[in-house]
Amino acid sequence: MPTVELLAPAGNPEALDAALGEGADAVYLGARNFNARLRSSNFAFNQLEAAVDICHKHSKKIYVTVNTVFEQREADRMWQFLQYLERVGPDGIIVQDLGVAKMAHEHFPKLDLHASTQMNVASAKGVNLLSRRGFKRAVLARELSLEEVKAVRLATNLELEIFVHGSLCVSESGLCLFSSYLGGKSANRGACAQACRRLYTNDTESGYYFSPDDLQLIEYVPDLMEAGVESFKIEGRMKSAEYVGSVVAAYRHMIDNWKLDRDKALAKAQSMLLSDFARRKTRFFFAGRVDPEFIKPKQSGGTGIFLGKVRDIRVFDEGRSALLNTYEGLAEGDSLRFHRPDDSERLTAKVREVNYATNGMFVRADADFRQSDLVYLVQTQTTGRRYKSVLPRDIARYRKFPSREAAPEPERVNVPKADLAPLPDGIYALVAKTGDLHILNSTRPKKAMLLFNRKNAEVMRKEEKELPFKRENLVIWLDPFFPESDAEWLSGEIEYWIGREQRLFVANNVGHLALLRGKGLTIVAGPYLYAFNRWAASFLLEEGARFVVPPLEISKQDYQKVAEVAPAGSWMPIVFSYPALFRIRADLAATYDFTAFSDRDGSVYELSSSGEGSVVTPMKPFSIIDRMPFLQKDGVGKFILDFSSIKLTKPLYKQVMRAAIEGKILPDTGRFNWKEGFWQPEETNGPADRGREG
Repeated sequence: MPTVELLAPAGNPEALDAALGEGADAVYLGARNFNARLRSSNFAFNQLEAAVDICHKHSKKIYVTVNTVFEQREADRMWQFLQYLERVGPDGIIVQDLGVAKMAHEHFPKLDLHASTQMNVASAKGVNLLSRRGFKRAVLARELSLEEVKAVRLATNLELEIFVHGSLCVSESGLCLFSSYLGGKSANRGACAQACRRLYTNDTESGYYFSPDDLQLIEYVPDLMEAGVESFKIEGRMKSAEYVGSVVAAYRHMIDNWKLDRDKALAKAQSMLLSDFARRKTRFFFAGRVDPEFIKPKQSGGTGIFLGKVRDIRVFDEGRSALLNTYEGLAEGDSLRFHRPDDSERLTAKVREVNYATNGMFVRADADFRQSDLVYLVQTQTTGRRYKSVLPRDIARYRKFPSREAAPEPERVNVPKADLAPLPDGIYALVAKTGDLHILNSTRPKKAMLLFNRKNAEVMRKEEKELPFKRENLVIWLDPFFPESDAEWLSGEIEYWIGREQRLFVANNVGHLALLRGKGLTIVAGPYLYAFNRWAASFLLEEGARFVVPPLEISKQDYQKVAEVAPAGSWMPIVFSYPALFRIRADLAATYDFTAFSDRDGSVYELSSSGEGSVVTPMKPFSIIDRMPFLQKDGVGKFILDFSSIKLTKPLYKQVMRAAIEGKILPDTGRFNWKEGFWQPEETNGPADRGREG
């Protein structure tokens, strides 16, 4: 059995010390840009160079995160950063953006490519496409089961890495748009505002309806090693050195000792994990079915050990003390977090004094805590182990920095006019159910688009003769989440419909590109393939796509820049949508008895569920229908109206279609990021601080 790599997070030099001090084989870290954890302190360029040098001297591997999408205006900076990394020499770079992959593979071949979990690779088809494009490793999506992981392992030679411990996103990997919708703080840009951890309200009560427990797969370490997974990854670049140290130590113990006595090794490792001060734990989907309690709505989404509520407040000469109905062994120097019941604020403070009473204990802390605040223990004084510093005190000799060199342009991919003929100019309408196709008959779009899932595939076969749109008038829209367990049925269904002369398909996952290519089909690269820059668009066109749907998050300026890499006839922007903000591999209808809920700002959202999963959408749709005449002046002729996340009605469809035909403003709609663009961390007043355009 090959040796597995234990891969630990290093959000700062102290966490790096802890990771290596407890026996990690490798670490992953980020510079201060182009990584998915911009809120962690990260590493300055000379620190990163020093870390690579020292890790290699200690026979440890080091991977650098470049796992965000980049805008075309950032192409020069990305080029300079990759150039710098090739000179520094890490053991690999973790990437999400297909444009980064193309740029690095073609111009910086010394950089080994690892596909980020944000790329949403969940199938052997996707893994093998990446292998063909020069990748050395894929970090599989976190929503897979052990059996799915095993199936992928058997079907590829590419190295596989999986997350075994740490925070979960409630949305399927790489598919969350909620934070970006709230103010341009895109999870795909490393600026996630953690919408899943917020308090929401329905008609009768409030709860943390989308805040999952943390993943913990310590018990599956032997199974994963026997399956041949090469790397076990711990999440936590935002976490403390103490957290990193305790988790690494536990997994190190399990990896090294389970063969001697599996039960004993597991018991010891689990006891070591009791001090990670994180959320409660879940296996989520790893056992092949959803853990029914992977979300506990009454539990705050923050980390730490819950101690209860502030029951009373006493003021003494030394300061304010909070009465807690607990006798947990708190001590001076421990750290607490006070969490407002309405989720409006979270405060962290050191414990200054503890006094026991008959009804609990009074804890003095330097924080503006209030009655009913939730209280969590986030660190104890005794857990503050000191590790030997990895980086030398003097790093002046490390002097590599990015250049000022301009990035070249990717080659413009020639798309023959004949390849564009199957999708002529006009308005296209995407729906969720076969029954909705009949609604489209009232004002027929140029072509109908249908979300393709197991249920629709079954109904389509039964009602094929009655379908109002078929073959050359129907575009099959593949779901962006493509797990290995769907590979057999999806491949079979696609072959069946190809045999029925269906030729038009939308790919929303790299696995789809592999599944569809070489079959004489017209392939559209969907919005979840994130063509934010010309390099990414070029990658998709090289992989056989003839048309590209820009991401829903894209701004007008970004779209105009990226559209220059392909003919205007290749672009199909979505101009109306109730965007899927969360896509969840769990049927939450089995847990919740509501569909509508609101956030603390009064915005209203809808939860819809099926046996295949759940989707959260805003009640206020996105629309740039009134911008269609201006896009047409730039040569764009194909537009998509997306109704795939709602229950479509004929009046709504007619209203939206009429506005699209006339190019008129739709009332009660928003622009998403079309006008404001992404929040930029260097700006003091980003879109989150400005009024969003109505």
